[in-house]
Amino acid sequence: MATTLVSFQINADPPARLDKALSRDVPEEATLSRTRLAKLMADGCITVNGTVAENPKAKVAEGAMIEITVPVADESHIGPEDIPLEVVYEDDDLIVINKPAGMVVHPAPGTPNGTLVNALLHHCGDSLSGVGGVQRPGIVHRIDKETSGLLVVAKSDKAHQGLAAQFEKHTVERYYQAVVYGVPDANDPRLRGVKGVNFESGNIMRITTHLARHKTDRQKQAVLFQGGRHAVTRSRIVEAFGTPPVASLIECWLETGRTHQIRVHMAHAGHGLVGDPVYGGRRKLAEKAVGAAAIEAAKTFPRQALHAAVLGFVHPVTGGNARFEAELPEDMQSLIAAFQGGTPAP
Repeated sequence: MATTLVSFQINADPPARLDKALSRDVPEEATLSRTRLAKLMADGCITVNGTVAENPKAKVAEGAMIEITVPVADESHIGPEDIPLEVVYEDDDLIVINKPAGMVVHPAPGTPNGTLVNALLHHCGDSLSGVGGVQRPGIVHRIDKETSGLLVVAKSDKAHQGLAAQFEKHTVERYYQAVVYGVPDANDPRLRGVKGVNFESGNIMRITTHLARHKTDRQKQAVLFQGGRHAVTRSRIVEAFGTPPVASLIECWLETGRTHQIRVHMAHAGHGLVGDPVYGGRRKLAEKAVGAAAIEAAKTFPRQALHAAVLGFVHPVTGGNARFEAELPEDMQSLIAAFQGGTPAP
């Protein structure tokens, strides 16, 4: 197996543990994460002063000579597939994709192929330098199968580490657009009685709860106020539909990024997403308010009306600011047109 050798010395005042000293002092250009270093140590690929290191908790002295034998990235067990992709941006370290609704991000038992990862393996080919020792794209966040919009994927280990850190710290800019039942307005007295919902200046609705897997339906998330994981969603009204208003286009942005967060939070507030088979349900709309075309469009909309429209982050390698936008897909544009009094596209 082809390998590369990374050599360096431990700097002054090393941490008490070898694994932490390695993580601190390993050359940045080696792009070896703490997890990757742990695996390399377990595989016997790290020596300290010529002796194989086995104990991550061992002490190490200043000036100790470290050698790490790094195997060339293995090929992924996931197969490449020639699936068209809408590439918004790409360089040597990352790629930004505008994912269509209906595409799963990563293979799973129920969807072993036809995923974004399969498509990226074909598209990127040999430009993948290896993530975690495997020649594969680095998935740092996901959007649901039936949600459309922007995703950033790492092509190198350094980009993967940098992007993952930003998502963990919640510093990534993410804006979504959604069509929901009702109008989440501060003047609605009902919303003042919904636990976890409050309004900030500018008629911005802030939903603060905890989220966890539903006790009986393992495919769903449930709102909790004890236990689970902290979750915060903000939203504002972009346009209200109907006379009187019975639906609206909203913009949402995330302080946290939990599974189904926008979908379950909006449903908790009583403003489920149009077309959402899990949380939104099918609601009866008054024909006098929006007309027959809008009622039919909402009734037959085949997915949750949710689109990841804006994605912004600090480029993990160059350090520059990166920000991307993707306009609403045709199906959501048609849904909105129907609510506005237009004719849905065929």
